[in-house]
Order: sequence, then C-alpha cells, then structure tokens
Amino acid sequence: MVDTLFRFLFKYPPLMFQQGDFTWGLSRPVLLAVIAAAGVAILALLTYRGVSATNRRRDRVVLVGLRLAALAVLLFCLFRPALILKAAVPQQNFLGVLVDDSRSMSIADVNGQPRSAFIQQQLSGQHAALLDALSQRFVVRFFRFSSSSDRVPSAHDLTFDGAATRLGQALDRARDELSGLPLAGLVMVSDGADTSDTAIDETLAGMKARSIPVFTVGVGQERFARDVQVTRVETPRAVLKGTALVVDVVLSQTGYAGQTVPLSVEDDGRIVSTQVVTLPPEGESATVKVRFTANEAGPRTFRFKVPTQKDEQVTQNNARDALIQVNDRAEKVLYYEGEPRFEYKFLRMGVKGDKNLQVVSLDRTAENKYYRQDVTNADELIGGFPKTREELFQYRGLILGSVEAASFSPEQLRMIADFVNKRGGGLLMLGGRRSFNEGGWGGTPVGDVLPVVIENTNTKYFSEVQAKPTRAGATYPVTQVAGDEKASAAKWNDMPAVTSVNAIHLAKPGATVLLSGIDNRKQEQIVLAYQRYGRGKAIAMPIQDSWLWKMDARMPVEDTTHAMFWRRLIRWLVDGVPEQVNVSTAADRVEPGEAIKLSTEVLDSAYVEVNDSRVVARVTAPSGKTMDVPVEWTVTKDGEYRASFTPDESGIYDIKVTAARDSKDLGSADMHVRVSAGDAEYFDAGMRAPLLKRIAEETGGRFFTPANAASLPEAISYSGRGVTVVEERELWDMPALFLLLVGLVASEWGYRRMRGLA
Repeated sequence: MVDTLFRFLFKYPPLMFQQGDFTWGLSRPVLLAVIAAAGVAILALLTYRGVSATNRRRDRVVLVGLRLAALAVLLFCLFRPALILKAAVPQQNFLGVLVDDSRSMSIADVNGQPRSAFIQQQLSGQHAALLDALSQRFVVRFFRFSSSSDRVPSAHDLTFDGAATRLGQALDRARDELSGLPLAGLVMVSDGADTSDTAIDETLAGMKARSIPVFTVGVGQERFARDVQVTRVETPRAVLKGTALVVDVVLSQTGYAGQTVPLSVEDDGRIVSTQVVTLPPEGESATVKVRFTANEAGPRTFRFKVPTQKDEQVTQNNARDALIQVNDRAEKVLYYEGEPRFEYKFLRMGVKGDKNLQVVSLDRTAENKYYRQDVTNADELIGGFPKTREELFQYRGLILGSVEAASFSPEQLRMIADFVNKRGGGLLMLGGRRSFNEGGWGGTPVGDVLPVVIENTNTKYFSEVQAKPTRAGATYPVTQVAGDEKASAAKWNDMPAVTSVNAIHLAKPGATVLLSGIDNRKQEQIVLAYQRYGRGKAIAMPIQDSWLWKMDARMPVEDTTHAMFWRRLIRWLVDGVPEQVNVSTAADRVEPGEAIKLSTEVLDSAYVEVNDSRVVARVTAPSGKTMDVPVEWTVTKDGEYRASFTPDESGIYDIKVTAARDSKDLGSADMHVRVSAGDAEYFDAGMRAPLLKRIAEETGGRFFTPANAASLPEAISYSGRGVTVVEERELWDMPALFLLLVGLVASEWGYRRMRGLA
C-alpha cells in the first residue's frame, strides 16, 4: 500500500530513487525562465506593500512565503530534474534463482499454508506472476539447495525434503556455475534457517568482490504464535552401565507460558523417566534437570520428549535424540591407604556390589608391608605403590587415603601429578591425619593438582561438620542422594555429622565446591570439591569418617545412602578418562550420504603421543557388512590421525579403531555413529530476517518478503549489474509537485479570504 502510494505521487518506486543519480536538465531557455521568474517574485513582493490589516506584518510574511513557495515549485519544474539510471538490457543478462528445498519450507505458519506455497504460486507453473516478470527481463537459471546445491530445470522439480540448509554453499555454487556470464544478480528464496556450522563471511566477501548483488526473499514467520521446543540436550557420549544421569534439557516456548507439561525420556522407545515441568515465560528458555539411569549396555538412543500441545504450529521440534554409548566393563581404580582404618573398610564395602568398578586396594600395614585386595594377578603392586608411569597409568582412577607425601619419591609425586595432567586420570584425596597439610602435601606437585588450598599451619585441627550441598552441589549428579533436588537437600539435612582433622577452607580459582559445612570455629569447611586439571580431574574430600553415614545410630539398617554416594563418586572419578587410543567424530549423527570424519589420538603406555603407528578403523554397517578404513597421521599435530568414509546405509554404525607400532598393540577404541535423516530443520525454524537482510546489504542487493516481492524484478533491473543502458527519467511532472503547487495557491487564496484581503 505504501509502495503504491509512493509510486502514484512520485511516478517511480522508491528503489529508483535509491539506485539512481539526481541531475538537472538546465538549458538557455530555462535560464531565461529563471530570470523572468525572479522578476515575478520581486513584483509579488511589491504587490503586498499595500496590504493594510491589523496584523499587517504577519500577513505580509505569510502571503509572501506562500507565493515564494509556489514560485520555488515552478522553478524546480523548470530546471527539469531527472534520475539517471543504469537499466539491465532485457534478455541480455542471466539471473540465478536459488530456492530453499529443505524441510523447514513445509512448515505451515502463514495463513495455514506452508512456506513453499509462495514458491509454487509465484515461481512455478503457468500462472506464476513473479516468474513471468523475471523471465521477461532476464535469462533465469534455477538452483535448489538444502544440504547440497544443484541446478534444476525449474522450481516445479523441488520436493522440500532436504535435511539441512546451507546458505553459503548455495551462493558459492551459483556464483561458480554462472561465472563468466553477464549476471544481473542472484535471488535467494528461503526462510534463512541456516543449519551449517561454517560462517558465511567468506562467501559474502567473495560476492562483494565480484559485484554480485544478492536479493533475498524471506518466507515464513519470524516468530511462531504457538510452539514448544526442546532446544538443547546435554548428554555424555559414553557412560558406565547403571550410571544415574542428571541431564540438562533446555525448553523454550511461545504461547504456552506457565503451563505444565510432561517431559519423558525414552530408551529406544521404552519410557525410563517422566517428570512434570513448568514452561518458561514468553521469549525465555528454561533448563530442566532430568534424571534417569542407563541400565542397558551398548549404543542407546535416548529421546527427550514433550507431547504435542494444542494448536502447535511446529510439532517436529518437541523431541531431541541423543546417542549414548553405555559400556558394560569394570573400571580399574587404585586405592592407596597409609594405615588401616574404618574409612578404608566401609568405602570398599560401599562399592563392592558394583560390577562396573574394580577398586584395587593397597593398605600399608607397617613399614614396607602392604595388604592387597582385588588385584588382577599375583605380581600387581607386589612392591607397593607403582614406581613407573606404565604401572600407574594402567588405572583410570587413584584414591589417596591417609598417607603422607614423604612416603613417595620425588619421581612418584611427579608421576601422580602427570597421572591427572597427562594421562587424564581422576585423583581423589581423602581426609585423615596424614592427608593434606598434616601429611605434608603442600608445595608438592600433587598439592598443585588438588582443587583446594593447603594451608601451612602447625595448629592441630579437629571439627565436626554437617555436610550440606552448595548451590552448585544441589544439582550435581554425584551429590544427588534422593529422587530430586528437594528430596536430596532434605536427605543431606538428616545425615549424621562427620569429622575432619584437615583445615581446608579455601578452594582454588576455577575449582567448584559441592559439599561444605560450618566447623567448630564458625568457618566454612570444605567437604567435597573438584577441578579440571590438564586432561583429568582432581577431587578433594577432607573428611575422615564418611562411614558414619552408614553406621551412625540414626541411620536405618536398610539405608543405602553411603553406598550410593561412594558408587556415584568413584564412577564420576573415572568418567571420561581417556585410553591410549581415543576416537571421536564431530557429531554422533550424520545425514545419509554425508561423510563421517574420524579423529583419533594415539598414545603409548606412558601416554606420550605416537606418530609412527599403524592405525586402522574397522567399520561395521547396520547390515553387518564390514570394511577397513586406513587412518593417517595428520603431520600437523603429534599423535593425531584422521580418516573419513561415506556410509551407504541408515542405522547405527559400529567403528573400532586399533593402533599398533612395531608389531606391538597400542590399544583400541570403539564408538558408534547414527546415520539417519536429521530434524535440525525444525529447531529455531522461524524466518531469520536479520541474516537474509545482512546477505542482501553486504552484497548490494535488497531484502524482500512475499508482500513486496512484486517489485523484485524492477529492483534487479536497476541494480546496475550486467549488460546495462543508461536511462533518464524526468521528475518535473510528478503528481506530487502538481498537488503541492495547487495546495500552495489554494492556501494563499484561503488565507486572503480569511483575513479579508481578497
């Protein structure tokens, strides 16, 4: 409506004024006319000298002003103003039309019609008005794009079932395809919902360098009226069987603020957890802690789902899938205790029933005398604590009880620090009379690894502490001792107090305190803290009798809190610990036909990078078909090997990577990748006008919507690209000038009548 009114008043659409150059058609007759007009203006001034009214001065000013304004309009017309435009020569220029062929174009969010309806009505078929207008001016070439880009004969061949949208790739393909041809520009019809991981900056710079304008047409709503979305799910890639998980699920919505909905977790179709959540306010997101247990081994696909709500515009974004490798194996942990004590006994009792934990214990009973339990063979730990890296690094976790630093050699202390830093293992130091400061650990390499500050004091310390979760610990999986956060907090309030002989009050920068309490000196005593250090993690638990959580008189005999806590703590200790061979991919799901890129790290038994190993990936397809893929060293980084292959089946692929050097096996690693059509197109699927506007502005084009797309052909014609001719469009006869002149003359006459001067 506004564009039509503008064209009526000023003869031409706004884009012509934006793209044209203003000029004057000045000539000798025009100069004479100017002189004559100046004389008339002087005469007009003299005619008002005889005006005699009460407000004589004001009347003169108003009447002279109106007459001079009318004369100025006449002078403007006499100067013959004009627009100089570069117009594309009809049928001498090519135009690339890029049409989004992805699934998000099937979303019905505009008057109940899918976004693709604009394409079908305006760019496909015999009565496509926009296509006819473009074809009359340009030689049109169509391109479809989603996860890939291709030339197509017409928009009639689109299916709108692409599983991704890659705008940059589409622009690059069209630019290269039309290279060398007289090109008026590119038209991109899309909702702008780019799902690629790469930035579009380089593509836009290339378009600008070649002076190729991109005219974007944004289809769809920028914001849905009613929609619930599972925006993000954060899960580990691999866990031990039986691990109790607390997963962050991010929900967002429009149109359902404050409503409660069930959020369920399905393990390959079987519901393993359900909880009721309250949807966040309009335009906000909420992070929900979801609890469930991974009880089935193997690659498991967990689905986090909210049921479809009434009148939802997009239903495909109500669920997210996550592939988790559930490992059924025994993780090996070394527990070294410097003296027999109850903590040692009850810790072992707590984890004894967990088949996925092998706690190998070494208890020093006297000088150079040790008691070993659960060793794999008769030679394991026969000489006490490991003296070589290879011997220590076979374990994934290390627990140090009440044992003094002086009992270790300097090399062993550095070795323990490297166990965390380089090997990536988990270190847990327990409280006791030979731990922390009391054991002389301050200033040692191990002290540097720990997440707490070891205060150097000779004052004896003893205090009772009621352990309670901190703000971070209230939601952390390892400190969850009941079904939900509220019940867990209540359970901690009922737990018996424990004691500490280690004054640990400060955590290091970057460390996180999960449990704490107030000691006898009214200071905060840290009970449980951790930090990431190098490739691994270090945990400090400076209390000496957590066994009271089992044996205190107030605790019921059937209470399993102590065992639950220790099982979760030690599982967390070994969670994510790397092996000698580690394999990863950028994503756990790829589209059919999309390459799977493998990145492998190879280390020797001392966890030093290996560059001369032979690495092979054995890939097993869902059908059982196998193939071997060689994995090559990247040269740019020590110990890093890469490979890729393209799957030809849908389903879950099993990938086993093995490495060997000089006929010696270095180890192997397993992972799984899911090959299936993705649903990324339905998440954050609102029309992204800012991105489409940016593409247009940075390349010299313009942004359109279906409402004003009819002016697209004219905008391209006068963009000045391709084969052009110069056109001069006169402006002196614009209706706006005539209406302004009539208005000024009528205003003068009306004012004279009103003041009695007529």
